[in-house]
Amino acid sequence: MKKIPIRQINSAYPDIQTAERFTIRQVQDIVGEHDLIHDLHRHDFFFILALQTGDGVHEIDFTPYTIRSNSIFFLRPGQVHQLNLKVGSTGFLVEYNAEFYSPTTKLSIQRVRKASSKNYCKLEASRFEKIKATLTSMFLEYTNKEEGYQDVIKANLEIFFIEFIRQSPNLNGPPIVINQYTQERLEEFLALMETHITTHKLASQYASFMNLSLYQLNEITKTTLGKITSELINERIILEAKRYLLATPDQIKDIADQLGYEDVSYFIRFFKKHAGYTPEAFRQNFG
Repeated sequence: MKKIPIRQINSAYPDIQTAERFTIRQVQDIVGEHDLIHDLHRHDFFFILALQTGDGVHEIDFTPYTIRSNSIFFLRPGQVHQLNLKVGSTGFLVEYNAEFYSPTTKLSIQRVRKASSKNYCKLEASRFEKIKATLTSMFLEYTNKEEGYQDVIKANLEIFFIEFIRQSPNLNGPPIVINQYTQERLEEFLALMETHITTHKLASQYASFMNLSLYQLNEITKTTLGKITSELINERIILEAKRYLLATPDQIKDIADQLGYEDVSYFIRFFKKHAGYTPEAFRQNFG
């Protein structure tokens, strides 16, 4: 079975044996004299694209975004995307893996998770300039590589996440106040779902993992995300199915098997119920 193409981050020091990976480049240097076109793929690292000026289309997990100036895109490892970036775009592209930067305090962990829930943010020019200053500092540290530069870069990543969350508008109205316990249990559920989605598809199973009743888990997901647990599970399955349908030529039965469905007919009915198309029709219409 063909996997979705996975791009790996390049090492700044290929001759040094380390799992840590980080790069920051200027967008104008990457684009050069021709439009930048990346076909559908996924990464095994975090991806931050900050555009001071830009034009094109960036599709993330099948949601298309028209690229605008003073905008930021943030992708988690595993997300599928394709990018068409026009000549003349400027800004920074940051790529790093969890071995390079992995927050250790509860507050910093929550910041990164909150930031990673926003794939796209359009900022006012003055607000973008504040983030640009942090990225410029990061770029200079990475370029000069003076003593302690990696620590300075990690500190600047902390600042970036603070500013990104602070300056990202809430498109759904006033922010919802969520207590720390509820937020932590939600994050625990989302992490469990990411790990077990191909083998466990019942909300009751996740409630059991977390030593909660199904009612309690549903209250957590409704309070934070406005959906019951089973809705989130179904959405996650459909998203992964769409990724395979559009990013690989695999047969439907192979995709069903990859997602943990022995009965391909049941998988086809499930997909059509939640996506509005059969898997094959979805591939033909959107591929």
